[in-house]
Amino acid sequence: MRLSTAISSSLLLAACLLATGALAQTAGSEGLSPTLSAIKSSHTVRLGYRESSPPFSFLDQANRPIGYSLELCEAIVEEIGVEVDDPDLKIDYVKVTSDDRIDAVLQNKIDLECGSTTANAERGKRVAFSPLMFVAGTKLMVPKASSVQSLTDLKGKTIVVTKGTTNEQAIQAADKKFSLGLNIAVGADHEQSYQMLVDGKADAFATDDILLYGLILRHKAQDKFRVTGDYLSYDPYGIMFRKGEPQLSAVVERTFRKLGSNHDLVPLYNKWFTARLPTGERLNVPISLQLEEAFKAMDDSASANN
Repeated sequence: MRLSTAISSSLLLAACLLATGALAQTAGSEGLSPTLSAIKSSHTVRLGYRESSPPFSFLDQANRPIGYSLELCEAIVEEIGVEVDDPDLKIDYVKVTSDDRIDAVLQNKIDLECGSTTANAERGKRVAFSPLMFVAGTKLMVPKASSVQSLTDLKGKTIVVTKGTTNEQAIQAADKKFSLGLNIAVGADHEQSYQMLVDGKADAFATDDILLYGLILRHKAQDKFRVTGDYLSYDPYGIMFRKGEPQLSAVVERTFRKLGSNHDLVPLYNKWFTARLPTGERLNVPISLQLEEAFKAMDDSASANN
């Protein structure tokens, strides 16, 4: 499948998943949806964050959660404050992993999941997603000295994936399709998966390419590891939240449209993907044409319609 076609399909899927959030809901106090009603009562929004998914969601040198996804979520919190008439909402940062993030949303442990989560049809049956915020794809990280150039070079070898990710599903499907006889090891989070590669317990680590580049930079391991292989999946990212609350869906989309209309989305992207990160690294990943077009679609300003 051509990259442009696949990503265009992902953009359409992401739009469809957003639309699925507009289902029937049970109104809470003062006509608010259940999540917004609970937020108004507690004066707090609970944001789920990841510890090792730079630059989307990770810990800075003072162990504080930071990142591109968290900054988008914090903008949503401001818009929630407008919706519930409480401009001084507090934020409670709640750690989640790739394995428990969906359950954290479903079990009402967090209100917004601010990580590196793929919006796909399977997940869209259970949760809702924001408009598109990034497009990634599964690739491989291998030692620089490794002869591996693609997944088929790993036949009979060990590959590590992170539990609960779409990358795990992509590798399992490719293993079956090409009869590779892979030994698929599973890490609890991206940091553990990376460490298994460092320790020689795996021949490759498979996850989204942008996360692999982020981990290499974070660990200053440019001389030790490289990213290789064709895309094994195409993954549109979104902020995740509870399904069946159109009022909350409207607040999330309104946030993206305000950021788009104020021309803040591209500068926000550049802050985390092309400028130097607060932890000192620089990814130097320019915005893709597909994502830039998705951001332009969020611009409701008069100049965009002239």
